[in-house]
Amino acid sequence: MAEQSYQQRKTEMESAAEVSMELKRKKRMKLLVYALAFAIFQTIVILVFSLTVMRIKNPKFRVQSITVEDLTAAATNPPFNMKLNAQVAVKNTNFGHFKFQNTTISFDYGGVGVGEAFVGKGRSKARSTKKMNVTVELNSNNIVNNSSLQSDIESGFLALSCHSKLIGKVQLMKLIKKKKSSEMKCDMVLNLVTKAVQDIKCQ
Repeated sequence: MAEQSYQQRKTEMESAAEVSMELKRKKRMKLLVYALAFAIFQTIVILVFSLTVMRIKNPKFRVQSITVEDLTAAATNPPFNMKLNAQVAVKNTNFGHFKFQNTTISFDYGGVGVGEAFVGKGRSKARSTKKMNVTVELNSNNIVNNSSLQSDIESGFLALSCHSKLIGKVQLMKLIKKKKSSEMKCDMVLNLVTKAVQDIKCQ
């Protein structure tokens, strides 16, 4: 009887040990699954962070609108003389601010320079657009022997273009600084009758 009781206790102890080992094994498996899930989650977060926040793009520099403050265009010398007020914009889609240097916007007629606008240095905040107003005076002093200019003035429409390059740095979290630039080229048409700039197309 004593021997049977001993064997029963031994069996119960062995069974309890097996149950304990099984519980420990399951616990280790759970911890392993949790650690693996956390590692996968971290990898996804780092990947998304790298593809979005850490991906630094070139800002966009564009002319948004132009108003005519003063305009003289006739069969005189020079054929045209005008003062324009342009609104330009620096669109920064990065997660860090873009600090840019001074630059100029050159205006052309038929490939010949007719004036320049100065753009002062500044900063475009993260994921925002900075708008600035600049004034430029244009004249045809540099245009020599261009037969199409008189025809354009008589038609009432003057085709102009402008181009510029904005250079600066994008800064992320006060740790990462990367040089970036934006080139602008815009075409537009000046209506001499209504004294309005229309069809502004930038790239």
